[in-house]
Amino acid sequence: MTNEDLTMTGPVPPYLVFLGDENRLLLAKTGVGIVQWAPERCVGQYRLSTQAIDLGLEDLSPRDAAARGAKSLVIGVAGIGGAIPPAWRAVLHEALEAGLDIVAGMHERLHDDAELAERASELGRRLVDLRDPPADLSVGTGKPRSGRRVLTVGTDCAVGKKFTALAVWRELRARGEAGDFCATGQTGVLISGKGFAIDSVVSDFISGAAERLAPANDPAHWDVIEGQGSIFHPAYAGVSLGLLHGSQPEAIILCHEAGRERLGYFEDFPTPSLDLAIARHLEAARLTSLDVRCAGISLNTKSLAEDEALALCKTLSAELQLPVTDPIRMGAGPLVDRLLSIPPKP
Repeated sequence: MTNEDLTMTGPVPPYLVFLGDENRLLLAKTGVGIVQWAPERCVGQYRLSTQAIDLGLEDLSPRDAAARGAKSLVIGVAGIGGAIPPAWRAVLHEALEAGLDIVAGMHERLHDDAELAERASELGRRLVDLRDPPADLSVGTGKPRSGRRVLTVGTDCAVGKKFTALAVWRELRARGEAGDFCATGQTGVLISGKGFAIDSVVSDFISGAAERLAPANDPAHWDVIEGQGSIFHPAYAGVSLGLLHGSQPEAIILCHEAGRERLGYFEDFPTPSLDLAIARHLEAARLTSLDVRCAGISLNTKSLAEDEALALCKTLSAELQLPVTDPIRMGAGPLVDRLLSIPPKP
């Protein structure tokens, strides 16, 4: 199976991004991510009140969005607990009646709403649950495969693994390198149009799922794989380790947020030092990728002034003898320079 095969049952753009009445930026991260990285896939936004997050898109109803060419209503918020609020049911039916598919990455599945599923079937519309992985996944083999692969890993959750992977992928493409962004979470799938949420895969099949996401390819082709969680996280290390083994990366990029000393929402656990994090990731990755190396550090410097951020990157780079950059603020160039300096496999 190729990367392109994963688009067959995925979301169809252009999107109308539904935000409900959510006014918390963190909980609207799906909508924010789509607009930041794939604005060309968006027609407009649908908000239930003017107090909701404004993504800078035109406010449109489902019918108006369909008239502008929209194909899907995408739920752009991820509420705590992952449930679909009852107040949204009327909106979802309105979207179906307007001729739109409905796309969601909630823990509560669209297909579990019998009335909604029946109406979608009657109207010939699709309900796309982004957290439903393919049904025919196999366990990982660990066998070598052709192609070049880099995986973003982290000292914690929510430190910039997705944005780093996207920035690196775009820089590779800008330099004329063949490559794909391999999405492993719902926002990444909506940005790229392919992939699946790997944290919804049964644990025995996570490494096999990673092998499918980044299959054998041309020797010069780069798969830039979006990391999830952290092998240092007491709740999410399992998916992180399975993704690391199945990706079989020749390089990792370690992501960290400057100033974060404890795991988010798990304050009993400290974030690891960067040198320890590099060592542990490389040790674990060598189970399936003996020559893996660290290509650099992606440092999330959002809490720092620009001069502080530049100084810290310079200091860490000297200490670790690796490129250190904030790829959103400073560009992914140093990381891609290091990747391209790695000799291809014979």
